[in-house]
Amino acid sequence: MEVKKNPQLEIGRNSGLYFAIGLNLMLLLSWRSLEYKTYERDEITLEVLNLEAEVEEEIPIVNINTPPPPPPPPAVTQESIQIVEDEEEVIETVIESTETDQDDAIQDVVEVGDVNVEEVYEDVEVAFAIIENVPVYPGCEGLSRQATKDCFQKKIQEHVVKHFHYPESALDLGIQGRVSVVFVIDSEGKTTNVRSRGPDKILEKEAERIISLLPKMKPGKQRGRAVKVAYAVPIFFKFQEG
Repeated sequence: MEVKKNPQLEIGRNSGLYFAIGLNLMLLLSWRSLEYKTYERDEITLEVLNLEAEVEEEIPIVNINTPPPPPPPPAVTQESIQIVEDEEEVIETVIESTETDQDDAIQDVVEVGDVNVEEVYEDVEVAFAIIENVPVYPGCEGLSRQATKDCFQKKIQEHVVKHFHYPESALDLGIQGRVSVVFVIDSEGKTTNVRSRGPDKILEKEAERIISLLPKMKPGKQRGRAVKVAYAVPIFFKFQEG
């Protein structure tokens, strides 16, 4: 006859579960034992702070010498008022005006011929386009006003062509262009205040040199008086490439 075991009474059936529970309990007890802290009671001093005690300080009493109040003003008594009539006449001061009017006669009569009027001439500068009488270039004498103007411009062009010289340094550098020259013919017929503007200082210097060689002229006139006349002339510097 074979012996049969009751499955409900098998001991090793839940052994893994029991092992896990026991392991967790042991870990919990080990952690708590490591975290447990103790303190020595002899080094701990317990003191009680008494907040009810108050420090009372005696405030000294200081006597301040205050001045006594001022005495009250005296009582106003009624006085008798006597009205006195003023019989003295007051003389008013009359201030007369010192300005003269139309009724005042002129004692001294000055004749117009007795006044010397000096005419002051201003040193003005007039443009060539609006001058009444243009400067007369040597060789343009005795012509009409328009003919003298045309002759002046023609002589200026001939002078530029005659004294024209292309600077060697400008040729080496390949510099060319237009130079505008402005100059003034003063009240004595001399060429002054020569100014120029161009593409390079080399060309400007040569253009000023050409204009500075202009001869002395008969000065231009405005209202019959010699004045300064401003004139501008363009000079072209251009070379042909070989």
